[in-house]
Amino acid sequence: MASSTFNSFLFLFSFAIFTLSSSLSLSDQSHPFKLPIQKDPSTNLYYASVGIGTPKENRNLVIDLSGPNLWYDCNTHYNSSTYRPVPCESPKCPQAGGCVGCNGPFRPGCSNNTCGLNIINVLGRYIYSGSLGDDVLYLPHLQVPHFLSGCSPSDPDSDTDSDINALENLPKGSSGIIGLARTDLAVPTQLSSIFKRPLKFSLCFPSTNNKGFADMLLTGGGSDQDVSKFLKTTPLIVNPVATGPVSVSGVPSYEYFIDVKSVRIGDEVVNLKPSLLAIDKKGNGGTKISTMSPFTELHSSVYKPFLRQFIKQAADRKLKRVASVAPFEACYDSNTINTYGVPSIDLELQGGVKWTIQRANSMVLTGKNVECLGFVDAGTEPRMSFVKASIVIGGQQLENNLLVFDLNSSKLSFSSSLLLHNRSCSSNF
Repeated sequence: MASSTFNSFLFLFSFAIFTLSSSLSLSDQSHPFKLPIQKDPSTNLYYASVGIGTPKENRNLVIDLSGPNLWYDCNTHYNSSTYRPVPCESPKCPQAGGCVGCNGPFRPGCSNNTCGLNIINVLGRYIYSGSLGDDVLYLPHLQVPHFLSGCSPSDPDSDTDSDINALENLPKGSSGIIGLARTDLAVPTQLSSIFKRPLKFSLCFPSTNNKGFADMLLTGGGSDQDVSKFLKTTPLIVNPVATGPVSVSGVPSYEYFIDVKSVRIGDEVVNLKPSLLAIDKKGNGGTKISTMSPFTELHSSVYKPFLRQFIKQAADRKLKRVASVAPFEACYDSNTINTYGVPSIDLELQGGVKWTIQRANSMVLTGKNVECLGFVDAGTEPRMSFVKASIVIGGQQLENNLLVFDLNSSKLSFSSSLLLHNRSCSSNF
């Protein structure tokens, strides 16, 4: 029996390597790590479907660029014959998670002497305790054996308040998170290690009712040549202070930061204190990219001058302002926008490159003939963290932008809006 199991494993692993080594073209079949992404219209978050376990169970998992791992809800109705808990003493076990046990019958999420794992949902009110397990992960065109993921047990028949669980504020029908952060357990990192490929992945978020993609591990030369000519590159910088919900002294942040030197609206630079755009000794400030923030969030000290300047520029263009629509303040009649246009917004980055944000990304349609500036006041206090970034670039501003994260060289390549080139994240490029 042991020999049969070992031979089966060899077959599956050899099949995965064969798939990965096949000649690459522009079709999805030749991108084994590519996942379709969809947008949930009720939460404005993005999710992808993957398969987990044996028998395979398809799950919609929310994409969290800052998530340290992949985790899913393993309720009492879920089981997998290929699931193996990771022991506490295993070198694969992160020290921060501790060791967990369970009194019930063995199943995913209920085992003894098992490596504990922090189950993080930054939109929730709590950090949950889960367990680390080894199981099969299915991407649309690839089967990955021995993938490490987190399991958060819950009881779907419980009378407990359904809002108080690890899935709090996630899209209806989703059952966990795909973490893409700079950690050993993040999806791109594990795939890079398993398949011996450079640690480089891309994201292209769709607008509502369309599909974008996440290429969890780029093969060949990286992004498709047809759009690579639109890419600009800036360094990914490391915040030396942990910025996530779980802070470990002396450990740098695993989130993705870029160095914004200035912000320009139209032809004028927003008057901001340089200290707000830099990261201070406590880890506050700077600019990070987040897929869990539907709209770009600005520290109040950045938001107020930013909003004033946008309103001034809009007035100069004779845009008709209308009543505010929460959470937005600057709202306008779409008919005047169609006539006069909106001011472009430029993030001027390290390396002398600009991330340009045009109407499709800067404005949000909130009602009939009403569009609002899609940037929000994030206040002055941190949320689910001990530190606060000055700028958090959110989903609305990421849509139809190709983003390539090269972690080996610590660089971010970005296209700005593909719509300007008659393309989108839903195109086959």
